[in-house]
Amino acid sequence: MKRLFIKTYGCQMNEYDSARMADALAPLGYAPAETPEGADMVILNTCHIREKAAEKVFSELGRLRAEKRRREAAGEGMVIAVAGCVAQAEGAEILRRAPFVDIVLGPQTYHRLPEMVARATRAADPDRRGLVDTDFPVESKFDHLPAANASGIGAFLTVQEGCDRFCTFCVVPYTRGAEASRPAADVIAEARRLVGQGVREITLLGQNVNAYHGAAPHRVGGGPAEWGLGRLVRALAEIEGLSRLRYMTSHPRDMDEALIAAHRDEPKLMPFLHLPVQSGSDRMLEAMNRRHGAADYRRLVDRLRAARSDLALSSDFIVGFPGETDADFEATLALVAEVGFASAFSFKYSPRPGTPAALLERQVPEAAKDARLARLQALLREQQQGFNAAMLGRRLPVLFDRPGRYEGQLVGRSPYLQPVHVAAPDALIGQVAMVEIRDLKTNSLGGALVAGAAATASQQERLSA
Repeated sequence: MKRLFIKTYGCQMNEYDSARMADALAPLGYAPAETPEGADMVILNTCHIREKAAEKVFSELGRLRAEKRRREAAGEGMVIAVAGCVAQAEGAEILRRAPFVDIVLGPQTYHRLPEMVARATRAADPDRRGLVDTDFPVESKFDHLPAANASGIGAFLTVQEGCDRFCTFCVVPYTRGAEASRPAADVIAEARRLVGQGVREITLLGQNVNAYHGAAPHRVGGGPAEWGLGRLVRALAEIEGLSRLRYMTSHPRDMDEALIAAHRDEPKLMPFLHLPVQSGSDRMLEAMNRRHGAADYRRLVDRLRAARSDLALSSDFIVGFPGETDADFEATLALVAEVGFASAFSFKYSPRPGTPAALLERQVPEAAKDARLARLQALLREQQQGFNAAMLGRRLPVLFDRPGRYEGQLVGRSPYLQPVHVAAPDALIGQVAMVEIRDLKTNSLGGALVAGAAATASQQERLSA
């Protein structure tokens, strides 16, 4: 049995892709390894979103080079592969700076990985080193990767890839390509398989997931040729044994009435939505090519909360975008104060090679970025703490997914993704039960089972304040 170690950087999409790569290599005899030491193959599944992403990859490759040399000196082979968005954007540079890398492959070509590994491990193949495959294929990788195998109570399920929005700060359209959606029938079939393997919560993934437009399973009469995400959610909610549905990441421009109605009507769709806004300044939103204004975002939030009053939001924010003034930043603080967020991700702007924003003038000084980020994060942290504190004394449905640190303790997730620690029997793993929240910890909640705690289907996900 050969050993495979995958280091995953970045988003949930990459986590999903790493699992699919492991599944694709299992028929070649590769089993998971906990560390790169002693592994027969190491894959770095990279992300280009964070600052200095490529340099972090090269730093890790430097460490792997020493392990590869040690293995080769002992007469053992070791295959090193770089996958993901950094591989897509900088494949030639990777091979120039790290010629010991065996395989470079982009996110649209993972289905070709077994063939590339076979070539890389054939000593007689004169082209076995430095194999590169970063072309965007005409066919979809959805057509080739093996079906997902569940390993827990929750699972990610990719339904959409790529993005057509072209925000000026983002590399995704260049590394992941144009938007593509899986046929609805394929998504439903895979979701059924996952539920059959014990999964109770599915998170639908996409770079712009609410732009989903998958082929309809069948057309009856004048039925639609494609389904949007709202229709897909309704179909998935009918799967017996599935307790919860989530999706991420969304774009405000693609939040249509059908999806808002699904939030209103489907108890299995969790009332926690990640809806990135990036800035509260119309000037900055235009410069980012977001194609919505701050008032558009506020109106959308109002419509969502009118559809489901217990809905909570998380978001993304960029401070220090080129040309951002103090007034622009104050507009962001005003939007945050008005909307209110249960959690959020916030970052200083950093240029991404190949994106339009990297060429803009009026780059904001680092000191100003630091000061603005500190103020924004303080406000967001205050809101998150207030949101968590509001849970005290409430009864929440909790999906238990694992044993806790202490004997007789289980850990689960609230509808808002908060970890909840409860004294409970192991038999509740994989089930939703009502919990009264009694303790507020730094990053989690504590509570006690409510008498007759197993929640009914109608109770479990429609909350009361």
